[in-house]
Amino acid sequence: MDCIRKYFPDLTENQYQQFDQLQELYEYWNDQINVISRKNLDELYVNHVLHSLAIAKYVEFDAGEEILDVGTGGGFPGIPLAILFPEVKFHLVDSIGKKIKVVNGVKDALCLTNDIAEQVRMETINKKYDFIVSRAVAQTDQLHQWLKGKVKPLEGSGYLLLKGGDLRVELNKFCKKSKVDRHSINQISLTDYFEEDFFETKCLLHIPLF
Repeated sequence: MDCIRKYFPDLTENQYQQFDQLQELYEYWNDQINVISRKNLDELYVNHVLHSLAIAKYVEFDAGEEILDVGTGGGFPGIPLAILFPEVKFHLVDSIGKKIKVVNGVKDALCLTNDIAEQVRMETINKKYDFIVSRAVAQTDQLHQWLKGKVKPLEGSGYLLLKGGDLRVELNKFCKKSKVDRHSINQISLTDYFEEDFFETKCLLHIPLF
């Protein structure tokens, strides 16, 4: 929790209490349904929560905006973002039912009312969103094939993707297939936001589609 207070010092006491509950909640649910490795569970706040909140260091969602979290797994980045932006609507989806069971258990315990979790394949969703977020779900070109047409036609709207490693080949392939201008993609090293060693190879991609 110290890292949340360090990088987000202006939250409400209720938000801090919600973040504080995450360790116990994920330990409980991980005993029932293993969705996070033991090593990562021990580093939950840096490796999962703070990593998810990197998106909030780049963009502040406006009240009423709708965000799709694809391949949410145990609820990342959607649940930390839903805590941080209580007036924003989040739709967390995953094709694996047991993961959505964990997400619903966590969000219900936190009394979150601004997010919906659903077991569904992302390519079958028939709705448009202000932003689509994900955390290391798939190669960018594959993700785009599944999500094409699901972003609202608004300036700046698009994908916010948490990624790691050398992305040059992946992005070149995506740009070639999608006809997206490589220079329009903003790639931010997460060491610009956080000083922990975990973030040395991590980045955020903002791919505007309009």
